[in-house]
Amino acid sequence: MIRIERPACPHHDALENGNYSHPTNKAALREASHGKCMYCESHIDHTDFAHIEHIKPKAAGKFPELTYEWTNLGYACAICNNSKSDSFDLDTPYIDPYAEEPSDYLLFAGAFVFPRNGSERGELTIQDTKLNRAELLEKRKARIDAFEKAISAAHRTANAALRDGAIAALKDEAAPDKEYSLCVGTFLRLHE
Repeated sequence: MIRIERPACPHHDALENGNYSHPTNKAALREASHGKCMYCESHIDHTDFAHIEHIKPKAAGKFPELTYEWTNLGYACAICNNSKSDSFDLDTPYIDPYAEEPSDYLLFAGAFVFPRNGSERGELTIQDTKLNRAELLEKRKARIDAFEKAISAAHRTANAALRDGAIAALKDEAAPDKEYSLCVGTFLRLHE
Protein backbone atom coordinates (compact mmCIF):
# COMPACT_ATOMS: atom_id res chain seq x y z
CA MET A 1 0.00 0.00 0.00
CA ILE A 2 1.39 3.37 -1.01
CA ARG A 3 0.30 6.98 -0.67
CA ILE A 4 -2.14 7.96 -3.44
CA GLU A 5 -2.91 11.54 -4.39
CA ARG A 6 -6.67 11.84 -4.69
CA PRO A 7 -7.60 13.68 -7.88
CA ALA A 8 -10.37 16.25 -8.06
CA CYS A 9 -13.73 14.65 -8.78
CA PRO A 10 -14.12 14.92 -12.58
CA HIS A 11 -17.87 14.29 -12.66
CA HIS A 12 -19.32 15.68 -9.43
CA ASP A 13 -22.82 15.76 -10.96
CA ALA A 14 -22.79 11.96 -11.08
CA LEU A 15 -22.22 11.80 -7.33
CA GLU A 16 -24.97 14.28 -6.71
CA ASN A 17 -27.30 12.18 -8.88
CA GLY A 18 -26.57 8.98 -6.96
CA ASN A 19 -23.91 7.39 -9.19
CA TYR A 20 -20.65 6.87 -7.29
CA SER A 21 -19.28 4.48 -9.93
CA HIS A 22 -19.63 6.79 -12.94
CA PRO A 23 -17.03 5.70 -15.55
CA THR A 24 -15.27 9.09 -15.57
CA ASN A 25 -14.91 9.09 -11.78
CA LYS A 26 -13.80 5.46 -11.75
CA ALA A 27 -11.20 6.27 -14.41
CA ALA A 28 -9.87 9.15 -12.30
CA LEU A 29 -9.47 6.85 -9.28
CA ARG A 30 -7.85 4.21 -11.50
CA GLU A 31 -5.35 6.68 -12.90
CA ALA A 32 -4.48 8.04 -9.44
CA SER A 33 -3.72 4.53 -8.18
CA HIS A 34 -1.86 3.55 -11.39
CA GLY A 35 -4.44 0.83 -12.01
CA LYS A 36 -3.54 -0.87 -8.74
CA CYS A 37 -5.69 -1.80 -5.78
CA MET A 38 -5.45 0.88 -3.11
CA TYR A 39 -4.79 -1.82 -0.49
CA CYS A 40 -2.77 -4.71 -1.95
CA GLU A 41 -1.13 -2.91 -4.93
CA SER A 42 -2.07 -5.64 -7.41
CA HIS A 43 -2.76 -4.46 -10.95
CA ILE A 44 -6.49 -4.99 -11.16
CA ASP A 45 -7.10 -4.98 -14.90
CA HIS A 46 -4.92 -8.07 -15.34
CA THR A 47 -7.19 -10.28 -13.27
CA ASP A 48 -10.58 -8.74 -12.60
CA PHE A 49 -12.69 -5.62 -12.74
CA ALA A 50 -12.14 -2.97 -10.11
CA HIS A 51 -14.53 -2.03 -7.37
CA ILE A 52 -15.25 1.45 -6.17
CA GLU A 53 -14.35 1.05 -2.51
CA HIS A 54 -16.16 2.91 0.24
CA ILE A 55 -13.43 3.51 2.80
CA LYS A 56 -16.09 4.01 5.45
CA PRO A 57 -18.81 1.46 4.57
CA LYS A 58 -22.03 2.72 3.03
CA ALA A 59 -24.11 -0.01 4.69
CA ALA A 60 -27.15 0.87 6.77
CA GLY A 61 -26.06 1.50 10.33
CA LYS A 62 -22.56 2.46 9.18
CA PHE A 63 -21.96 5.56 7.02
CA PRO A 64 -24.72 5.72 4.38
CA GLU A 65 -24.38 9.51 4.34
CA LEU A 66 -20.88 9.03 2.81
CA THR A 67 -22.06 6.84 -0.08
CA TYR A 68 -21.59 9.64 -2.63
CA GLU A 69 -18.77 11.51 -0.89
CA TRP A 70 -15.73 11.68 -3.21
CA THR A 71 -13.26 11.63 -0.30
CA ASN A 72 -14.73 8.30 0.84
CA LEU A 73 -14.21 6.51 -2.48
CA GLY A 74 -11.21 4.51 -3.64
CA TYR A 75 -10.12 1.98 -6.26
CA ALA A 76 -9.85 -1.60 -4.98
CA CYS A 77 -9.69 -5.17 -6.18
CA ALA A 78 -12.63 -7.47 -5.50
CA ILE A 79 -10.71 -9.54 -2.95
CA CYS A 80 -9.64 -6.62 -0.75
CA ASN A 81 -13.02 -4.91 -1.07
CA ASN A 82 -15.01 -8.06 -0.30
CA SER A 83 -12.66 -9.10 2.51
CA LYS A 84 -13.04 -5.74 4.23
CA SER A 85 -16.78 -5.78 3.49
CA ASP A 86 -18.72 -3.53 5.87
CA SER A 87 -16.14 -3.66 8.67
CA PHE A 88 -14.93 -0.39 10.13
CA ASP A 89 -13.98 0.76 13.60
CA LEU A 90 -14.02 4.50 14.29
CA ASP A 91 -11.55 4.03 17.15
CA THR A 92 -9.14 2.09 14.92
CA PRO A 93 -9.90 3.06 11.30
CA TYR A 94 -8.27 1.36 8.35
CA ILE A 95 -5.34 3.08 6.71
CA ASP A 96 -6.59 5.48 4.03
CA PRO A 97 -3.85 5.73 1.39
CA TYR A 98 -5.58 8.79 -0.11
CA ALA A 99 -5.27 10.73 3.16
CA GLU A 100 -2.14 9.41 4.89
CA GLU A 101 1.19 7.71 4.39
CA PRO A 102 0.70 3.91 4.67
CA SER A 103 4.39 3.29 5.41
CA ASP A 104 3.84 5.06 8.74
CA TYR A 105 1.72 2.05 9.72
CA LEU A 106 3.04 -0.82 7.59
CA LEU A 107 6.42 -2.46 7.16
CA PHE A 108 7.60 -5.23 4.87
CA ALA A 109 9.91 -8.08 5.82
CA GLY A 110 10.39 -10.02 2.63
CA ALA A 111 6.99 -10.76 1.11
CA PHE A 112 5.14 -10.31 4.42
CA VAL A 113 3.62 -7.03 5.56
CA PHE A 114 3.54 -6.28 9.30
CA PRO A 115 2.15 -3.46 11.40
CA ARG A 116 4.88 -0.88 12.06
CA ASN A 117 5.67 -0.45 15.76
CA GLY A 118 2.64 -2.47 16.80
CA SER A 119 0.20 -0.18 14.95
CA GLU A 120 -3.33 -1.42 15.61
CA ARG A 121 -4.53 0.38 12.49
CA GLY A 122 -1.88 -1.39 10.45
CA GLU A 123 -2.79 -4.72 12.01
CA LEU A 124 -6.51 -4.32 11.32
CA THR A 125 -5.89 -3.17 7.75
CA ILE A 126 -3.62 -6.16 7.10
CA GLN A 127 -6.02 -8.60 8.73
CA ASP A 128 -9.30 -7.37 7.30
CA THR A 129 -8.10 -6.85 3.72
CA LYS A 130 -6.02 -10.03 3.91
CA LEU A 131 -2.79 -8.37 2.78
CA ASN A 132 -0.81 -11.53 3.63
CA ARG A 133 -3.07 -13.91 1.68
CA ALA A 134 -1.30 -16.78 -0.07
CA GLU A 135 -1.56 -15.45 -3.63
CA LEU A 136 -0.15 -12.04 -2.64
CA LEU A 137 2.73 -13.64 -0.74
CA GLU A 138 3.49 -15.76 -3.79
CA LYS A 139 3.47 -12.79 -6.18
CA ARG A 140 5.54 -10.56 -3.88
CA LYS A 141 8.04 -13.37 -3.24
CA ALA A 142 8.45 -13.94 -6.99
CA ARG A 143 9.22 -10.22 -7.46
CA ILE A 144 11.70 -10.24 -4.57
CA ASP A 145 13.43 -13.40 -5.88
CA ALA A 146 13.84 -11.80 -9.31
CA PHE A 147 15.27 -8.64 -7.74
CA GLU A 148 17.65 -10.61 -5.55
CA LYS A 149 19.08 -12.34 -8.63
CA ALA A 150 19.34 -9.05 -10.52
CA ILE A 151 21.03 -7.26 -7.60
CA SER A 152 23.53 -10.11 -7.24
CA ALA A 153 24.30 -9.97 -10.94
CA ALA A 154 24.71 -6.18 -10.79
CA HIS A 155 27.15 -6.40 -7.89
CA ARG A 156 29.21 -9.09 -9.64
CA THR A 157 29.79 -6.72 -12.55
CA ALA A 158 33.26 -5.21 -12.42
CA ASN A 159 32.32 -2.15 -14.47
CA ALA A 160 30.96 0.52 -12.10
CA ALA A 161 28.90 2.26 -14.79
CA LEU A 162 27.16 -0.98 -15.78
CA ARG A 163 26.55 -1.85 -12.12
CA ASP A 164 25.14 1.60 -11.31
CA GLY A 165 22.95 1.53 -14.42
CA ALA A 166 21.56 -1.89 -13.52
CA ILE A 167 20.81 -0.83 -9.95
CA ALA A 168 19.14 2.40 -11.16
CA ALA A 169 16.93 0.32 -13.48
CA LEU A 170 15.98 -1.90 -10.55
CA LYS A 171 15.07 1.15 -8.46
CA ASP A 172 12.63 2.17 -11.21
CA GLU A 173 10.73 -1.02 -10.39
CA ALA A 174 9.81 0.50 -7.01
CA ALA A 175 8.04 3.44 -8.72
CA PRO A 176 4.42 4.06 -7.70
CA ASP A 177 3.05 2.61 -10.95
CA LYS A 178 4.68 -0.79 -10.39
CA GLU A 179 3.01 -3.68 -8.59
CA TYR A 180 3.93 -4.10 -4.92
CA SER A 181 6.08 -0.97 -4.96
CA LEU A 182 6.22 -0.61 -1.16
CA CYS A 183 7.41 -4.21 -0.80
CA VAL A 184 9.94 -3.87 -3.64
CA GLY A 185 11.16 -0.48 -2.42
CA THR A 186 11.76 -1.84 1.08
CA PHE A 187 13.71 -4.79 -0.33
CA LEU A 188 15.85 -2.56 -2.55
CA ARG A 189 16.67 -0.14 0.31
CA LEU A 190 17.88 -3.09 2.39
CA HIS A 191 20.25 -4.12 -0.42
CA GLU A 192 21.80 -0.81 -1.35
